[in-house]
Amino acid sequence: MKQTIIALLVGVALYGCAAQDSSFSTSPLAIDPHGTSPWTVRGHIPLNEFVIHSHRGAGDLVPENTLTAFEMGWKLGTVPEADMRTTKDGILVAFHDANFKRTVHTNDAELKKKSVGDLTFAELSQLDVGGWKGPAFEGLRVPKLSEVFQAMRGHPERQLCLDFKHVDLRQLAAEVHTYGVSRQIVFATTNYKILREWKALLPDSETLLWLAGSDDKVEPRLAELRASGFADITHLQLHPKANPKSDSAEPFTISRALIRSLGDEMRSHRILFMAFPREITDPKLYWQLLDLGVASFSTDDPEFALKAVREYYEQP
Repeated sequence: MKQTIIALLVGVALYGCAAQDSSFSTSPLAIDPHGTSPWTVRGHIPLNEFVIHSHRGAGDLVPENTLTAFEMGWKLGTVPEADMRTTKDGILVAFHDANFKRTVHTNDAELKKKSVGDLTFAELSQLDVGGWKGPAFEGLRVPKLSEVFQAMRGHPERQLCLDFKHVDLRQLAAEVHTYGVSRQIVFATTNYKILREWKALLPDSETLLWLAGSDDKVEPRLAELRASGFADITHLQLHPKANPKSDSAEPFTISRALIRSLGDEMRSHRILFMAFPREITDPKLYWQLLDLGVASFSTDDPEFALKAVREYYEQP
């Protein structure tokens, strides 16, 4: 584990700091300002400005949705993601799953069936959410979102992606405002209505709308978004997977034509075009996404993604 972390930090030193301030999505680097030549990521976004989001913090490296994970994400120069839930007594916390089966280190079968909303924060804070990753992480606890915001306060370079699960938007906005970190927040959801409600509460916060599925799922969603002019969206993210049909001309579960055209469309709206190539372990598939106009990644494995992007930029 220690060797892995050292290797990651060395990689970051070579890579440069990727985390940017909240003005990134409106940077001229994110578009072709003249529209006279084919857009390329290497031609418009310097390597040290390429943004990578670390899913669930840095969840493949350390226990997800813990302060340790968020600190790791920031040290790597990425934007860590936190999932948001609410305890029985109304405390906003970082936790992903709907129950405790996967990430709580316990032999209590009944407890594993429960969820964050079934426990008070005092009860939740007694649970070990690190031991499932190994003995080195035993004793890690579920953090309050306010603790994460406190770690961001005074550090404008630290951004955080907040993935909506189960929280009151007004309560969340009030906490973000209290800690003065609204410009460091990227609010993420697949629900466009909720995204717009959030943007109305904190206009200076960034937003991310993610679209899962293949062309037949994505296209109807895009029609809805076009009707509004993609209002209030600063990041749009697709979730391409490797095509299981090895004889297919399409490498992904989303067509190359859609990826390319959507990238052009997002740049015309000054929206950062992202992909979450989950479970893709071939760097050449990352390179193909970059060739198609993807300008940012979310990943479970920041080490792999940082290396893949760096190698792409180093190609002649």
